[in-house]
Amino acid sequence: MGAGRLYGVGLGPGDPELVTVKAARLVERADVVAYHSARHGRSIARTVAEPYLRDGQVEEALVYPVTTETTAHPGGYRAAIDEFYAECAARLAAHLDAGRDVVVLCEGDPFFYGSYMHLHKRLSHRYTTEVVPGVTSVSGASAVLGRPLVERDEVLTVLPGTLPPEELARRLDGSGPAAILKLGRTFPAVREALATAGRLDEAWYVERATTGRQRTVPLSGVDPESVPYFSLAVLPSGVAAARVPEPAARSGPGEVSVVGLGPAGRDWTTPEAQAVLGAADDLVGYGPYLDRVPPNPRQRRHASGNTEEAARAEYALDLAVAGSRVAVVSSGDPGVFAMASAVIEVAAQPRYAEVPVRVVPGLTAAQAVASRVGAPLGHDYCVLSLSDRLKPWDVIVERLDAAAGTDLVIAIYNPASRTRTWQVEKARDVLLKHRAPDTPVVVGRDVGGPEELVRVVRLADLDPSTVDMRCLLIVGSSTTRQGSGGAVFTPRRYP
Repeated sequence: MGAGRLYGVGLGPGDPELVTVKAARLVERADVVAYHSARHGRSIARTVAEPYLRDGQVEEALVYPVTTETTAHPGGYRAAIDEFYAECAARLAAHLDAGRDVVVLCEGDPFFYGSYMHLHKRLSHRYTTEVVPGVTSVSGASAVLGRPLVERDEVLTVLPGTLPPEELARRLDGSGPAAILKLGRTFPAVREALATAGRLDEAWYVERATTGRQRTVPLSGVDPESVPYFSLAVLPSGVAAARVPEPAARSGPGEVSVVGLGPAGRDWTTPEAQAVLGAADDLVGYGPYLDRVPPNPRQRRHASGNTEEAARAEYALDLAVAGSRVAVVSSGDPGVFAMASAVIEVAAQPRYAEVPVRVVPGLTAAQAVASRVGAPLGHDYCVLSLSDRLKPWDVIVERLDAAAGTDLVIAIYNPASRTRTWQVEKARDVLLKHRAPDTPVVVGRDVGGPEELVRVVRLADLDPSTVDMRCLLIVGSSTTRQGSGGAVFTPRRYP
């Protein structure tokens, strides 16, 4: 009770900007910051963490009594180091017992050849402990080389340079990728092992990766006297070494995809539609719909007016004839009162016979509005447009009358516009010849958008002045009803 927490925090390979957000937060908040150093007192870990330190923190410098030199300790090097870690653990335990949180700074990752693990083994069973992983030196070296470490089913071998040369050579025998750490004084033996394994020419030397003093050169030409401890040898992926040929330029016609964006927003657009949009060279569509697709400077955008479907389709097909991958965008589903039929109709002309056309479906407005109130489309229903721009009003009245007479739920698209302001009233009167005044009508406006408004009214109370071009209506059948909780549904069984 009241004890502090111990954190082993990985700082990455050297660049302070490669410190994770979590690591930076813990370093800044810690009561005590501990770090290892050689007897010269300089700590690489502290240097990396310095941008995240704050005034008033207690610093515990854990200075190694011995590194590569000999020691007079009666138990030799191993005993001297064990005694050092025991003493360091006792120093940190005093802070933890006093309720102070302690962060131990670690270059790279704490559990990847890190000194922290020796403290962890001595303290983690006594105190609440958390280890924060960091970018390893191997990952940093691969990044600065610009060469993948492993690909496909390759196996990466990580070796310490402190192994005997014959053991290193044995483990390097083959063609798999490898990384050899802890160079410094071991470099001559590592170079010998690489030569023995026949792999010297494929090895790269990386020194102080990601820092301002980094160096990357073929290992075969490195002077052993110039190699510091913070360096490593990398034998990158053999698969990755093979250069991928440039893709052949497209020849012949491109393609046209008619893409449904759904009713509103990226969340309503399917992953397939997003993939097709991302791969397109040209985007064609009604301006407000094109605006829903995030801009990409690689792509050309061709906006047109809302009533120019045939011209828009022809333009898209001409682009495809010239070799372009074209996405024609539609709101909702392109096959429901939208661009799919216009494009396919124009594509039937002989001059477009070689252009493939596909339709990428989208969530319809009817489905979106229905989902907001429950399940009004739970039984047979029809979809009908009140727009008389492409068909006579008399035909619309005949279809409304027929659908209402057969007791179908009706989803009504395009109920009104700036120039069509009287159709909703006429349609309501036709429907009331077959439906009870209490029939639920769902009025959905801008569903999924910032001005979304969904309400349920009686058919007799449907006010045409509240309906505009951004609305969709769902008129219930004789069995559609609204439950006590407000949900509207049409039972699956018909009486």
